[in-house]
Amino acid sequence: MNDDLKKRLSPIQYEVTQRNGTEPPFQNEYWNNKQEGIYVDIISGEPLFSSIDKYDSGCGWPSFTKPLGDDLIVEKADVSHFMIRTEVRSKKSDSHLGHVFNDGPPPTNLRYCINSASLNFIAKEKLVEEGYGEYLELFK
Repeated sequence: MNDDLKKRLSPIQYEVTQRNGTEPPFQNEYWNNKQEGIYVDIISGEPLFSSIDKYDSGCGWPSFTKPLGDDLIVEKADVSHFMIRTEVRSKKSDSHLGHVFNDGPPPTNLRYCINSASLNFIAKEKLVEEGYGEYLELFK
């Protein structure tokens, strides 16, 4: 599977999802995306986050107050880089997504700081066409 992923993903997507890397802030695909839609795991296609829960945290990466469901992600302690953080991984593909911090806005006070390279964005207008029609209800 690793060779397949190396062929399928860009170098930064592979580095982020498979090697726990981080893309540069403010220089990634979705940090400033304002379109309505959902963000899915680039490996499995599993829906993870919604634009409804996205906000501008000023950190340079897409930030969300919550995932679409608590059963979609796994949180793990991360003590790398001389810090104590909580890593966020996709439950289905076990891909590194980013980190969650407790400095977000109400009501959750959480900031899911997620690498664009770990995500695909499905615009609201394409949800049915791309097989995610059940999420269209979120935007009504």
